[in-house]
Amino acid sequence: MRNIYKTRQKFKIVFIVVSLLLVSLFLYVSNKLVEDLSKEELNKMEIWAEATRLAASDTNTDLGLILRILQSNSTIPVIIADAEGQVMGTANISKKDSLSLEKLYHDFKDLGNVIEIPIDEETKQYLYYDDSVMLKYLALFPYVQLGVMILFLMICYIALMNSKRAEQNQVWVGLSKETAHQLGTPISSLMAWVEVLKMNNTDKALLADMEKDVARLSVIAERFSKIGSLPELVVSDITPVVRSSAEYMQRRASSKVKFKTIIPENPITVKLCVPLIEWVFENLCKNAIDAMSGTGELKVELIQDADICYIDITDTGKGIARKNFNTVFRPGYTTKERGWGLGLALVKRIVEEYHKGRVYVKESELGKGTTFRVELHVEEA
Repeated sequence: MRNIYKTRQKFKIVFIVVSLLLVSLFLYVSNKLVEDLSKEELNKMEIWAEATRLAASDTNTDLGLILRILQSNSTIPVIIADAEGQVMGTANISKKDSLSLEKLYHDFKDLGNVIEIPIDEETKQYLYYDDSVMLKYLALFPYVQLGVMILFLMICYIALMNSKRAEQNQVWVGLSKETAHQLGTPISSLMAWVEVLKMNNTDKALLADMEKDVARLSVIAERFSKIGSLPELVVSDITPVVRSSAEYMQRRASSKVKFKTIIPENPITVKLCVPLIEWVFENLCKNAIDAMSGTGELKVELIQDADICYIDITDTGKGIARKNFNTVFRPGYTTKERGWGLGLALVKRIVEEYHKGRVYVKESELGKGTTFRVELHVEEA
């Protein structure tokens, strides 16, 4: 499972890298087009400036040709001014802009797009121009294109995640229902055999242990049946649920694991599916015991704060790197050689999807331990 998770992560990285390369390529091509068009407009303005000079100074030049050159510019806004800044003429300036011609002149001048026109040895005029509307649109196009691509990728990602989540839900439901169904028949058979053994005066201590094991199997089957569909939540006191889960794991753990439970005496009512929330605490405690390699201290603490109750499960194990605080809840992620990486994913599903709470790594330090926190909303009894 760990290899599957790593493969999935590599696929995501490759997808992101390819997307960035494509975006970079599109931006480069668009910027190159803008640069080429800008150079072309500069060449046009240089020809236009030369035509203006000839029209003002050389009477032997074909005025028809000069006029055609001057009239050929129908897109680039132009202002011609003398050395003192007095506007001598304009082209492609709208009536609205012509009302504030002096301001427009200073705006063009600030752009730095200026060509000197030497009329004669003493007189000089200056041609100031702005980018054409087409060039301005083309300059904005890469950003629009980038926005559209990002939006498209986001939509694709959301659609992919929703599809993946729906597929996971189907797998959860199918697997859970099938597991509960498969467990049902042998559990019923075991119950019947227990009754038969009772009638044959079998050792009562042995029968009591068998009944506990059968009851445990029934609880497991019930959990799978409930996680296969939307469970019914009932307002219940969570304190005995946390206490019984801690006690159950303490009986199953090594004597080298020291348990410490801090649970208030007053009831704390929460909307619960008790079998599933017990599964959450047992999973978290089991992970904590595994992280300590069977030796250390495990603390289970229940805290109520206003409308939220917190259940902290703290171990003295190997800890979790901060970069993996969210990763540990993803299906398939595990540090165990034979682990499936489903325990914490199951915990997250039960707490957040079914109980509308939160579960997360509150704090962790490598080599010192980890605290998992479960948050649930308190209800009025």
